[in-house]
Amino acid sequence: MPFLLTCSLRRAAAPLLVLACTVAHAQNAPHPATAPTAVTATAGAPAIRATGAALPAAPASKAMPPAAAGVEPVDSSVGASGAAAAAGAAAVPAAPLSRDARRIYELSRDKLVQIRTLLRNADTQASIGSGFFVSADGLIVTNFHVASQLALEPERYRGVYVTMEGLEGEVELLAFDVQRDLAVLRAKARTAAAPVLSFRPAAEALAQGERIYSLGNPLDIGFAVTEGTYNGLVRRSFYPRIFFGGTLNPGMSGGPSVDDSGRVLGVNVAKRLDGEQVSFLIPAEFAQVLVQRAAGAVPITQPAYAEMTRQLTGHQQVLTERFLKAPFREQRHGNYRVPVPDDALARCWGSGRDPNFPGLNLERTQCQADSDVVAGDYSTGTVRLAYEAYNAPTLSAARFARVFSQSFANERFQTRGNRHQTAVECSERFVDSGSLPLRAVVCMSAYRKLPGLYNMTVLTASVNQPTQGILGRLDVQGIAFDNGMKLASHYLKAFRWEAAP
Repeated sequence: MPFLLTCSLRRAAAPLLVLACTVAHAQNAPHPATAPTAVTATAGAPAIRATGAALPAAPASKAMPPAAAGVEPVDSSVGASGAAAAAGAAAVPAAPLSRDARRIYELSRDKLVQIRTLLRNADTQASIGSGFFVSADGLIVTNFHVASQLALEPERYRGVYVTMEGLEGEVELLAFDVQRDLAVLRAKARTAAAPVLSFRPAAEALAQGERIYSLGNPLDIGFAVTEGTYNGLVRRSFYPRIFFGGTLNPGMSGGPSVDDSGRVLGVNVAKRLDGEQVSFLIPAEFAQVLVQRAAGAVPITQPAYAEMTRQLTGHQQVLTERFLKAPFREQRHGNYRVPVPDDALARCWGSGRDPNFPGLNLERTQCQADSDVVAGDYSTGTVRLAYEAYNAPTLSAARFARVFSQSFANERFQTRGNRHQTAVECSERFVDSGSLPLRAVVCMSAYRKLPGLYNMTVLTASVNQPTQGILGRLDVQGIAFDNGMKLASHYLKAFRWEAAP
């Protein structure tokens, strides 16, 4: 499901969910010392659509691309073209705002800050996002993806906050919640009490269609307010997310969304790139819990990989339990029955006969759970399934076997290690659930700095018919070894062949 986190992360090959923070690049124009004030609605980013590679001699599902309507973190990098776009935007008259938006903006403006991550040696910006004061002693709420460099590489990066008036100060990281993409910072050496945004009580439920307002600093061109509507919680979201019918843009990650009284109801986090005004907020209740935890916390000054590993280990445990608890649904492809997740856990898409392969009936299915976790340079926690069902009544058994085995063989893997993960190690065997013999390959790749967590891929191919077959692929990111084996077994046992009566 394509999402743009309002910071900067991009996953290839899918309409994206954009994170609302912005990563600066070396070629960027220098930023002024003080951010200009703006009360303007900014234009949404165009959708990034998946581009399919040309099919080889044998069709393949390759690398489990996210499903067509997926949600992904959005890359909000500001390069030369971004600077030009910003300059062009400055020449366009601002869209008029409602009287309510002006009132909210004036009510909230002194509580908003921009969060900048700077390289310590060069003192240049590495990323920017938004935040807001929640306590008189200077506690600031933002997204974890905005502050992740402070958590994972504090020796290389430092953080600062900048107020709307251009006042700048150092910040220190106190606590973070990777699963819900939240962090709490503290303004250091602040002498005056900070102006504070209050939280809307959880007991005061929002009504569908209620007007709400999002604030932040989009694209580092100035503080802004955008109007939108509350549309309830997102269906199938692994953790609760608010569906905001309004615009978020890169740089607004971590900013507040408030009600008509100026009380915080959510934290800006992401938007869909393949739609208009489809954005997402983290419910304020999770920020309140983290603020309470941070109030007495010691600042994080060393790389926090151990704490991130602990939180991601908890995430994969909940993920495993949910998938094991909810029985697979059966999807029919001829006489084959393949497992797909319960509709409450994942979205599935399918396609019919491929015209590029005459004489070969080929059906494809892809499913993906909205369980991604963006953790600094790591985007993990995803579960994807894909199938290709083959039926070639006009081909000889030898020719079909060649096409079928080629498709199985050209699945893509991370064959080489990198700074984050080891190369994959695979094990192959033949399994039989009782009605369908399968060739199965299980591959694992370990995270170097997140001990005990792996990416796992399970490949399957039926071996029971001369001119029919089913290929399956299960990908799970950030899973513990034992839980990975449980999910693999759960998956393989769910395949069936149902002979014609």
